[in-house]
Amino acid sequence: MLKKLVGAASLSVVLALTACSAKDAAPVEGDMALGAPEGAKVTVVEYASVTCSGCAAWNEQVWPQFKARYVDTGKVRYVFREFPTPPQDVAVAGFLLARCAGEDKYFHVIDQIMRSLPELHSGTPPRDILLRTARDAGLSEAQFQTCVADPAGVAGMEKRIKAAQDAGVTGTPTFMINGEVVADRSLDGLSQRIDPLLSAK
Repeated sequence: MLKKLVGAASLSVVLALTACSAKDAAPVEGDMALGAPEGAKVTVVEYASVTCSGCAAWNEQVWPQFKARYVDTGKVRYVFREFPTPPQDVAVAGFLLARCAGEDKYFHVIDQIMRSLPELHSGTPPRDILLRTARDAGLSEAQFQTCVADPAGVAGMEKRIKAAQDAGVTGTPTFMINGEVVADRSLDGLSQRIDPLLSAK
């Protein structure tokens, strides 16, 4: 059912991944960001999917400490970029839902869907999970249906996927600090790259 809702066009873009060289940390249309303002000394970009177990693990285990140390203090600009992974139809619908919930609820919805992955893996219908999340965000079932079927929303998703491909992203989670890919996404690994940049004149 979700495949019909989000359409095949956006999924075809996801499935046609190509590897390119990483580009700089320039803003991309549709970026969702927290922390320091645009143009900050350090920008950390995370390419993630709400259906990615590794992303969900980082969100649960590392994000709270990372957020407290760097985002809430305004030291770093954290940018979350959407990159749907299998099942892509569920991921696309989840991202569309988060955007329909509004900027003030976006990250909460992302967190809620990621924390529901064990249910998804255990066989709970994805529509049930997404509809519950939509209702928690204050959306009705009708609003949810309209949201995940919105052509403009799907088109925007396609553009964001293409931008990620052009940046060289082929999987999630992928982290970039000031445009450079970082392999060690532990708090210590990220700190080792971030702290010298913050202290540099």
